[in-house]
Amino acid sequence: KKHFLEVVTQFFVFLYCKLLWRGLKFVVRKFTGRCELQRICYNNKHGARRTLKIGRPRYCLHLLQSALSVHPDKVEKTIDDIMALKKINPDTNPQLGISLQASLLQIVGYRSLVMEVEKLRREPYDCENSEHEDMLMKLWKELRPDIPLTGRISKQWCEIGFQGSDPKTDFRGMGLLGLHNLLYFAEHDKATALQMLNDSLQPKHKYINKPEWEQKNLDKAIGYSFAIVGINITDLAHSLLVSGALKTHLYNVAPEIPSLLHFQQTFCYLMQEFHRFWIEEDPSDIMEFNRVRSKFHRRILRQLKNPDMALCPHFSASDLHLVNL
Repeated sequence: KKHFLEVVTQFFVFLYCKLLWRGLKFVVRKFTGRCELQRICYNNKHGARRTLKIGRPRYCLHLLQSALSVHPDKVEKTIDDIMALKKINPDTNPQLGISLQASLLQIVGYRSLVMEVEKLRREPYDCENSEHEDMLMKLWKELRPDIPLTGRISKQWCEIGFQGSDPKTDFRGMGLLGLHNLLYFAEHDKATALQMLNDSLQPKHKYINKPEWEQKNLDKAIGYSFAIVGINITDLAHSLLVSGALKTHLYNVAPEIPSLLHFQQTFCYLMQEFHRFWIEEDPSDIMEFNRVRSKFHRRILRQLKNPDMALCPHFSASDLHLVNL
C-alpha cells in the first residue's frame, strides 16, 4: 500500500510539473510573441549551443522529431511543415528557417556519420581484397618512404608500430576504420605523423644520465607503438562519436553536415594531443598505457562538456578550413 501511494504521488507530481511547464511556455510565448523553437534559434548562436537544444526530445514537436531521422534532402520540406504547424510566417521570420535548417542538417548528418563510421569499423581487413592491400602498402610508403618493404609478411611492420609480421591481426578491433585513420594522418599531416613515429622509437634514456637510467631500469623507448596507438585512438574517437560526446565539437566545426573528413581530422588532433599527453605523464613503461589512455579520455570528455568547445578549429590537416563558428 505504501509503495502504491508513492507511485501515485510521483505520477501527480510529474503531471503537475508537466502542466506547469506548458503553462509557463504559454505565458512566455504570449509575452515575447515567439514560440520555444524561435527562442532557441534566436537566442543561441549557431553551433552546439543551438543544435544540442533543438535535438533534445523535450523541445521537439512531432514533426521536428520526424525531421531528425529524414534524409538531408527532405529537411527543407519538413521545416516548411513545422513553420506551418507553429503558424510562423516565413516571410517575416526568414532567419528562423535558415537557422533551423542548419541545425537539423547537423543532427541528421551526425547520425549518418555514426552509421558510416560504424560500417567501416565492422568491415574486417581482407588480405584478398586488393583495395585493402593497396591502402596498407601506401601506409608503409608514407611512413617509411626511403625503406622498401621486403615482403607482405615481414618483421619490418614493427618499425611503424604493428605488433607482428602481419598487420592484418592488429586491425581486428577497429576493422578498416583503423587503417583509414592511420593512412589519412600519414597523408594529410605527414610531417607530424613522421615526427610522432620517430619520437616513439627514440631511446627514453637520452633524456637522463646513464647511472639514473640503470638505477630506474627504464624501458628502452618512449614507450608506445605508433600504429597500435593509432588503432587505440581510433577506438577512443569512435566511442566519443557513438556516445554523442563528439556532438559538441562537430556541431561547432561543421557548418552543416558533419562528414567523415571531420571525424578523421578529429582523429589526427587526438593523436597529436595523446602524444603530448603521454610525454607529460612520463609513464615508466607500456604497461601504463591503459591508465594514461583513460586519463586522457576523461580530459577530452571534460573539454567536450563546454558547449563552445571546438577541439581543433584550426587543425593543420584540415581540408575544409575549419573555423570556430
